[in-house]
Amino acid sequence: MGPERERSQRPQAASAGDPYLRGKIWMNGGLGVRWDDLPLLRDRAVSLLESGPAGSPALAEEMFGMRYGPTGLAASLVREVLNDDPRFRSNRGRWRLSDELAALPLRETDFVVVDVESTGGTPARGDRLTEVAAVRMVGGTIVDCWESLINPRRPIPPSVTRLTDITDAMVADAPTFAQLADELRGALEGAVFVAHNVSFDWRLLQAEYERCKGGRLHGDVLCTLRLARKLHPELPRRSLGALADYYAIEPERWHRAGPDARATAEIFGRFLGRLEEVGVIDWGRLQLFLKGEWPPGEKKAKRKNKGSKKSKKKGSKKKASKKTRGRGEGGGSSKR
Repeated sequence: MGPERERSQRPQAASAGDPYLRGKIWMNGGLGVRWDDLPLLRDRAVSLLESGPAGSPALAEEMFGMRYGPTGLAASLVREVLNDDPRFRSNRGRWRLSDELAALPLRETDFVVVDVESTGGTPARGDRLTEVAAVRMVGGTIVDCWESLINPRRPIPPSVTRLTDITDAMVADAPTFAQLADELRGALEGAVFVAHNVSFDWRLLQAEYERCKGGRLHGDVLCTLRLARKLHPELPRRSLGALADYYAIEPERWHRAGPDARATAEIFGRFLGRLEEVGVIDWGRLQLFLKGEWPPGEKKAKRKNKGSKKSKKKGSKKKASKKTRGRGEGGGSSKR
């Protein structure tokens, strides 16, 4: 049967147990979900998850009418349909709607602390990753660590080698990003993405996934540099090195993805303790804290104090302090 004829014979409205969808799923034992089925399938997932989190088998039954299929196939199908939709989040095999994250206690939230090394910071100019590490945390405790060198398929600048000690010879036999993309996505899946100056790591990873046609990253992100500014306004510098010194954390070394990610994770664990002390115990309150709106009324009080100060004369020039735009604070391009 040709594709045009098959499409014309498909029912206009599919039920939860639509045999058409079941046939597509089981065809050749593979993932046979057509892209034009996605809105319908995702709407079914929303309907189920509005009553609370659910596992892949329950979602597979609701979405595909798949009642007795293998658990692994159910998980793969659900992930294929929901993974790129920001409305859905997974955590240890259970799915929920993203809005539920606001009330989830920080001590029960999965975080993945990421650090990357690269040939430079501008993907548009051809810069590529040379190393990635992803440290999984639950309840402020490190539970897993994934890391790998990556062959960037281009020479590593001497200045980068001097900083990281990563040489062309070290990455010559390392896998390319395309070869690691699925494994790394599994390490990141279902967790809040955390990094020190998160936009740097997130941007480079996004560029790599787009380059190898692995789709885009989705999910919530958290910047430990931004958090450090709120928790430690008294510190003159909030680079990883400065924060490690403050908390007496001794990393194995700097400028390598694994040690940097583990040091960031340890610092972040201390941050969670500090947040609890000021009543920031869930994701929703954390967002208010980062915006200067926690405790309640804090932002209004600051505006009032600011308004009570004498205004400067018209025409007086304000000195604009030069902000550091690098990966850390205190100048330079390194977040360490």
